[in-house]
Amino acid sequence: MDALSRLRDDVTLTRDAPLDGDASVTLERAVERLLALQQPDGWWKGELETNVTMDAEDMLLREFLGIREPEATARSAAWIRSHQREDGTWSNFYGGPADLSTTVEAYVALRLAGDAPDAPHMRRAAEHIRSAGGVQQARVFTHIWLALFGAWSWEQVPALPPEMIFLPKWVPLNVYDFACWARQTVVALSVVLALRPVRPLPFTLEELDGPEPWSPPRPRSILGRGLVALDRALQLYQRRPVAPLRRIALAQVERWIVDRQEADGGWGGIQPPWVYSLIALSLLGYELDHPVIARGLAGMQSFTLEEGHRRVEACQSPVWDTCLSLIALHDAGVAGNDEAVLQAADWLIDQQILERGDWAVRRPQLAPGGWAFEFANANYPDIDDTAEVVIALNTVNHPEPERIHRAIDAGVQWLAGMRSSDGGWGAFDVDNCRTLIRDLPFCDFGEVIDPPSADVTAHIVEMLGLLGRKADPLTRGGVRWLLEHQEADGSWFGRWGVNHVYGTGAAVPALVAAGVPRTHTAIRRAVSWLEAHQNADGGWGEDCRSYDDPAWIGRGESTPSQTAWALLALDAAGQRESPATQSGVRWLVAHQREDGNWDEPYHTGTGFPSDFYIKYHLYRLVFPIMALGRLTR
Repeated sequence: MDALSRLRDDVTLTRDAPLDGDASVTLERAVERLLALQQPDGWWKGELETNVTMDAEDMLLREFLGIREPEATARSAAWIRSHQREDGTWSNFYGGPADLSTTVEAYVALRLAGDAPDAPHMRRAAEHIRSAGGVQQARVFTHIWLALFGAWSWEQVPALPPEMIFLPKWVPLNVYDFACWARQTVVALSVVLALRPVRPLPFTLEELDGPEPWSPPRPRSILGRGLVALDRALQLYQRRPVAPLRRIALAQVERWIVDRQEADGGWGGIQPPWVYSLIALSLLGYELDHPVIARGLAGMQSFTLEEGHRRVEACQSPVWDTCLSLIALHDAGVAGNDEAVLQAADWLIDQQILERGDWAVRRPQLAPGGWAFEFANANYPDIDDTAEVVIALNTVNHPEPERIHRAIDAGVQWLAGMRSSDGGWGAFDVDNCRTLIRDLPFCDFGEVIDPPSADVTAHIVEMLGLLGRKADPLTRGGVRWLLEHQEADGSWFGRWGVNHVYGTGAAVPALVAAGVPRTHTAIRRAVSWLEAHQNADGGWGEDCRSYDDPAWIGRGESTPSQTAWALLALDAAGQRESPATQSGVRWLVAHQREDGNWDEPYHTGTGFPSDFYIKYHLYRLVFPIMALGRLTR
């Protein structure tokens, strides 16, 4: 009997209850859609959509390396144009405000593609850029791209000397003070900023100048003043470095970069360090046919979608999507020994990382056992994925149970060793919390450290509870951390999903799984918060602007994923029959498409709060399946 047949048998048992009939039909169609998306090898991967800076910077990279092709440029430019708004600008997320740096980079890319500056869409973009202060007010990364092409002065880019590679891990501002995603980027950029190349564009960008000249960044704290002074000193050193020391530093950085190239040719499984590592190695003399460069460029093609328009993914999420899909199928009642489930479980087991990465710098005695987010990222398994993979594998009824047990045991042991000293968990590293680094003049875009967060900690706590370890000191410590970090309004902050709806949707099921009574004050306050922030249409939504403006917290157009997160929390809290829950279920039923999926134009995933957001194309399917599955079983 296949998965759908078993599901049909199960759901018919509950269709006499209120709403269960419609919800069960909706669930069945959604499961059918999810199973159809499974790949032959057993994994799932939805598109991971961000913003057009990925496409603009891909075009600029190819221009810098001399490999930009007219046909690919035209398709990339068409994608960038398709996301321009009526006012001529580009945003970092659907429905969001204009972003100056994103608009500058998109404009430059379109100029490379041949769009004339006096074309109406280009004039509108340039007018907005000037009105927002011009390129002078763009972020540091945009200034670096412009400096590569002679459109910005290297003297007006913060210093980042490669000699930082020599700093031991206990010295502030060493490379391991940066979160892993920032670490790989800044190490590669230290080469670029040391060598300061210029490969001029065939046009100028004077039309993007603002009314006021550029001024150095203003420090945000007393310590920041010291870092600004340090930057000035390092700028002087950049002009006349100690030659032997600089040569040794560049050689050590080169080895550091090359050693961290992944099997797919990339670095860290994400676009920024991949791009900057290719530029750095090119500047160090690596030719295009060098195996490292050739693998890097070839691997980038796997991040490129060529469906009419050409667009680039910032990252790919097969492990994350596959474990979430397995959990969703389990919640929907698909048997743990179903062929689709076993195939996915076998694929996940094969993806377990049993080698050491950068995490071992702070945990040298800890045995490996985690999972990464991507196809290839052995240097940086992450804590969140590992917890969800363990939860997923724990639902599987495998014919070789010892394979499941070995994988789970290794994963749990690794997670236990990756707990930070305050009792919570970050995403990639232990105690990556030195906030001083945020005040570096270089760090004006995105989070650069990886402190414990409520959503990641919740997933560990939920995993431990589901494994029957409610009384474990590790679990109790995680519960304490969550209770201590509940917001004053009853919600939890969402670091990796937007935002308080995500954090609350993770924390409540975790606390209940860990044995916290549903009558506990923290649970009741969370329920009250969710009920107070339900939209009039019955769904839930939260705009990305909630990271910057408290007025947006818990507010936004209803989306399938965010509605499902709220329902998961309400179900865990024992609110299945409540009016809020029933209205939320009705919203999901009413908004399902004919193909079993849901529409979700909004970005509900978070890369960097306030700066970088993600639209996970599979979220709109897997999370509604989880919610409907739990509520109809």
